[in-house]
Amino acid sequence: MNRNIQKTNQIPLLLSLVLVLNVEGTAKQETRDSSDNYISWKEHIIDDPVLGPKDLAGSDGLEMADLDADGFEDIVSVHELDTEYGVPLGYVRIAWGTGNPNKWDLTTLASGSEVASAEDVSIADADGDGWLDVVVACELAHLIYFKNPGTNHRKIIWDRVIPEITKNRGSFIRVFFADLNNDGRYEVVAANKGGENPSIENATNNSISFFELPEDPLKQDLWKEHVLTSVKIPINSKPIDLDQDGDLDIVGGSRAERRILWLENVGNFKFEEHSIILEDSLPKNSYITGFNMDFADLNSDRLIDITLNAWPSYLVWLEQPASMTMPWKVHLIGDINPDVLVSVRLADIDSDGDLDAFSGSYSLGSRDKDGEKIGINDPLGRVSWFKNLGQGKDWSRQDILRRKRGMYDKWEARDLDRDGDLDFIGTRGNSHPYDGVFWLEQIRSSRPSPLFKQARDIDSEVMPFPN
Repeated sequence: MNRNIQKTNQIPLLLSLVLVLNVEGTAKQETRDSSDNYISWKEHIIDDPVLGPKDLAGSDGLEMADLDADGFEDIVSVHELDTEYGVPLGYVRIAWGTGNPNKWDLTTLASGSEVASAEDVSIADADGDGWLDVVVACELAHLIYFKNPGTNHRKIIWDRVIPEITKNRGSFIRVFFADLNNDGRYEVVAANKGGENPSIENATNNSISFFELPEDPLKQDLWKEHVLTSVKIPINSKPIDLDQDGDLDIVGGSRAERRILWLENVGNFKFEEHSIILEDSLPKNSYITGFNMDFADLNSDRLIDITLNAWPSYLVWLEQPASMTMPWKVHLIGDINPDVLVSVRLADIDSDGDLDAFSGSYSLGSRDKDGEKIGINDPLGRVSWFKNLGQGKDWSRQDILRRKRGMYDKWEARDLDRDGDLDFIGTRGNSHPYDGVFWLEQIRSSRPSPLFKQARDIDSEVMPFPN
C-alpha cells in the first residue's frame, strides 16, 4: 500500500488515487493524470536473449541518440554477462530505431573481452566529423572508443581503440563525454572503482579522472589523463553545471566513504573539490553513494537540486542552498522497502507540470533462477514511480511491477509511441534469461484497468507488493 495514501484527500479529484486488482489479485495503485485519465503500463521487449545473443545478461548502461542520422533515435546498451563476477566478456548492442517503437533492428557493436563486463556508455561527436561516436566503460578493466563510420552503420565494423592509458585499470564504472573547457571538443570523464566487486572494509583510493582526447581519438597513445580526485570506491562522475556559471562541473560519489562531492570547474582544466554536506539526517540506517543521480530544480528556486537513492531503499532529493558553502537540506521522496532502490529518472510522468521520479530496484538473490525460498519480504526487482504532489514537498509512490529477479539500472524518458505521454526505456539485469532492453508504454484511459501487462508469457515470478 502507498505510504502516503492518507494524503490523497488534500489534492484535487483529478489527481486522486484508486486501487485496482491485477490478474494475480494483488492490490495495486493507479493514479490519474492531469486530464483525469487513469495511467497503466504495458511492457515491450526491445532486446533480450531470444532476439539477440543467447548468453546476453547483466544489462546495465543505456544511451539514446540518432547514430545514423535517419531521423530516429537509436539505443546503445551495454551488457556485462554477470551471472557471476569476474567474467571477462560482454556485449555492446545497438537497437536501430525505425519510427515504430515495436520494431528495432538489432546489431552487436562489440563482444567478448574487448568489452569485458561492459558497464556504462556515452555518445557524442568526439572527432568533430558530424557523426556521433560511442565510448564504453568496462569493469574489466578499461575504456573503449568506437568511431562512427558515417555510412553503412549496421554492416560496417566500426573502428575502435582501447586507449593504452586506460588498460588494466581495475574497474571503470561510469563514463561521460563532456566539453569541460567550452572549446567545442569533448573530453571523457570516468570513475574507476578499483575492482569489479571491491571490499568496502579494505577499500583503497581510486581516481575520478577526465581524459583529454587527441583530434583523432583512435590515436590511443595520445589520450591524456587528468586525475581530478581520489576517493575510496568512486562510483560516479557526472558532468553537470551545478553552480550554473556556464561550465560543466562534476558531481562524484564514493561508495566506501558514503558521500557525494562537487568538483567545481574553475577554468583551464582546473577543478576544486568540495564535499556536499547535508543539513539533515538521512533516513535511519541509510546512506548515500551517488551511484545514480538526476539533477533538476524541484522547488522552483532556480537552483539545481540532486535526486538520488539513500541505500538501501530510500529515494531523497537534496536542496541546493543559497550559497554552495552551506549544507544541503535533505527531503524524503519515499521508499520501496524491502527492495533496494538503484535508479532514478526525473520526468513529468502525469503531465501536471512538475517533475515526478521514476525508479527501479536491485534484486539481491540469484541472477539466473527464481528460487523457491525467495519471498515477499526479500529484496526483489521492482519498478515504481513517485508522484510529485507539489514543489517536491509531498510524494506518493505508484508501484508498477515486482518480480523475484531484476535489476532496473537505467532509464530514459521518451514519448516513443507519440501519443502525448512519456514512456520509459530501460535495461534489466540480474534475471537471465530475461535480461536486456525494454520499454514501458504509458497508457491512459478513461476507465480503470489492470496496472501492468508484461511482455512475456513466461518471466521471473510476479510478487506482491508488501504494505
